[in-house]
Amino acid sequence: MRVESFVTDSARRHGAKTALVTERKRLTYAELDDLSSRLAAALAANGVKRGDRVLVFMDNCWEAAVSIFAALKAGAIFSPINASTKADKLAYIIDDCEAAAILTQARLMPVVTQAGTMVTVPMPFVAATQAEPGRTPEGAVAFEDCLEAAPAPVRHGGIDMDLAMLIYTSGSTGRPKGVMMTHRNIDAAAESITTYLRNQPDDIILNVLPLAFDYGLYQLLMAMRLGATLVLERSFAFPQAIFERIRAEKVTGFPLVPTMAALILQMRDLEPGFLPSLRYISNTAAALPPVHIARLRELLPGVRLYSMYGLTECKRCTYLPPEELDRRPGSVGIAIPNTEAFVVDDDGRRVPPGVAGELVIRGPHVMQGYWRNDAATQQMLRPGAAPWEKQLHTGDLFRTDEDGFLYFVGRKDDIIKTRGEKVAPKEVETVLHAHPGIAEAVVTGVPDPVLGHAIAAVVVRSDESLSERDIIRHCAAHLEDFMVPKIVEFRSELPKTDTGKVSRRLAAETLGAAE
Repeated sequence: MRVESFVTDSARRHGAKTALVTERKRLTYAELDDLSSRLAAALAANGVKRGDRVLVFMDNCWEAAVSIFAALKAGAIFSPINASTKADKLAYIIDDCEAAAILTQARLMPVVTQAGTMVTVPMPFVAATQAEPGRTPEGAVAFEDCLEAAPAPVRHGGIDMDLAMLIYTSGSTGRPKGVMMTHRNIDAAAESITTYLRNQPDDIILNVLPLAFDYGLYQLLMAMRLGATLVLERSFAFPQAIFERIRAEKVTGFPLVPTMAALILQMRDLEPGFLPSLRYISNTAAALPPVHIARLRELLPGVRLYSMYGLTECKRCTYLPPEELDRRPGSVGIAIPNTEAFVVDDDGRRVPPGVAGELVIRGPHVMQGYWRNDAATQQMLRPGAAPWEKQLHTGDLFRTDEDGFLYFVGRKDDIIKTRGEKVAPKEVETVLHAHPGIAEAVVTGVPDPVLGHAIAAVVVRSDESLSERDIIRHCAAHLEDFMVPKIVEFRSELPKTDTGKVSRRLAAETLGAAE
């Protein structure tokens, strides 16, 4: 099944049903289908063809949902870009995938314009929303005008083996890598997850997670596949307002990350059962501390809580059935339906229970590889049991118990997983080293009960007046929010190995021992 059919099929079954609820607009399935067809026609009229890449550079808004399905209806590959992405990274992505179009918002056009001065490929077609009627951002056509195109279907001839999505994730070199997912990959992941969550067309799911984050993106994709309703919010900055929306819309599903759970549990005026319509909540990005699980269950009696583990390269790997929470609160569970998950040693042999090794995933949702990066692909995708298959070597260390339930141990490489996102230390270090007041810097991850890991920077100053606030402000100007260090320590020199190499491990071990 091709992903654009999620909307067209649901519109055919129940076109008058609400598909999407946002702050500014509510769309039925018929309206979402019509608007995405109009935008697809406009993309095709502006040169976008089968297999081209379309960047969706937006926050959580109805235009982003329309854009994703429009790109697919045009036969293109969509790439969701975090709205906090800075110009240099956006320029890299434009160059890397040779984007044919960018769909964005008026407030983000300065970033697009700046990126346009850095690219080495021709600047793609750009459509941007208007800040107000009649004011189209310079360098773009009006997104609203594109929706006036006749909604004629684009005859692109694509099939479900074609690529549907490129989603960029940080790599060990510091350069983001484009994870390639086919329509078939996405459909398989969506079917598996909605099966164990027991989703139904009458579900109403509230999502505050960015659509550029695959956990947030799949809330849209899964809801549209089912014919359910998605309530799309921009953030969890004002929890009480979100709770009011949950009650008003009678929301049944609420995906969380640990930072959100921590905010909820810090609130003092919540009574058990304060969200009576909820049927389930889910958590991924990092494991919830057992004490948080217990408190959430007290506040939300009768609500099923799903602890999960996944990574962008296959979307989801495991889930813990809610009935197992009491017996295995520290586990991330078992393989999701139609998936195999097992632990191997350095030689690829399966290890017995209790022994730590690398988690390997088999299944139809495993990525096709990294866009134009054969070396990184070969490291992650390796020959499987059958001659035609590739298995995903996650780079994460796990162990199992005697019943086969999985427990996260740690990461094999330097990538830091924070707030559900992957951060390459080298990417942060590059930004730090660009500051004239910094002589040396090394970045590491520090275990954090809420974030999973917090980003920590150990810095040697060339300007003694440089403060922690100065460094955080500098990083915030050049990096996405989740990549900005939470901890900054100053040293007279960086910790090094006996051979003189800067040691990330020693930096992590000696945090808190600053002069």
